[in-house]
Amino acid sequence: MELTQQFENAVAESKTLPEKPSNEILLQLYSLFKQATEGDVTGEGPSNPFDFVAKAKHNAWEEQQGKSKEDAMTEYVALVQRLKG
Repeated sequence: MELTQQFENAVAESKTLPEKPSNEILLQLYSLFKQATEGDVTGEGPSNPFDFVAKAKHNAWEEQQGKSKEDAMTEYVALVQRLKG
């Protein structure tokens, strides 16, 4: 199966996991998804210093900086498979 199709399937499967992942895993899924679909993060991040969720998401995505879209897709697929058990 083509990587893009595997990624799209994993995105759909991530919404039906048997149990809700930890916040750390959710941030990892988010950052890999953003890297795979949009590439490197741009901008400064959230301007509101008290928007902790947006800041955490921005920082997680920023940690993926430089990773190719293909590598991010592969890691996302592998993570979802691991979470499915």
